[in-house]
Amino acid sequence: MKTLDQLDAVDRAVGTGSRDDRETKSVVLTQTYPVPLADLWDACTDAERISRWLMPVTGDLREGGHYQLHGNAGGTIEECVPQDRIRLTWEFGAMGVSWVVATFRAEGDSSQLRVEHIAHVDERWPDFGPGAVGIGWDMMLLGLSMHLTTGEHLDDAQALEWQMSPEGLEFMKRSLAGWTEAQIASGEDRAAAEAAAQRCLAAYTGDA
Repeated sequence: MKTLDQLDAVDRAVGTGSRDDRETKSVVLTQTYPVPLADLWDACTDAERISRWLMPVTGDLREGGHYQLHGNAGGTIEECVPQDRIRLTWEFGAMGVSWVVATFRAEGDSSQLRVEHIAHVDERWPDFGPGAVGIGWDMMLLGLSMHLTTGEHLDDAQALEWQMSPEGLEFMKRSLAGWTEAQIASGEDRAAAEAAAQRCLAAYTGDA
């Protein structure tokens, strides 16, 4: 598949809410895949398949169990309703605890995935905006799309090499542009959103 085309397949939104009496911000991604719901659900919940498009995962992958993505986040699976929704904590080092809700829906012979990643607002939000999390999720959905439509996948070394390639850098820039527009659509001042996007891109590319 053409990796840059993947960006046009995703709808992005930025949300505001509260949790534990603190303000939250969320990034929301929605994409429809040309596969049955059962296949999409299996790709997102079977450890062996997850390792093919994301990264190795260990743990007890059921409601109440703990999961760990290799070299990345871990957490607790708070709810798991087959072919409907998953709620889990996302715990990653000094970043603290945030929450992910994935919902699944059949659309004829296709299926839709909606991912919402929710976090308490801290100083990182005005500094880097939604792209700090959104770019990573765009990359994850790229891997899922490749897995579901072509069977392709990249190992860790290949993924890192691609990320720093001209195509990978262009992917990040376009993803960030989409998140910047989603942030502005949510009510953020354009100048502030664009300034945060520039800082975010510098952090991703090592130019900070």
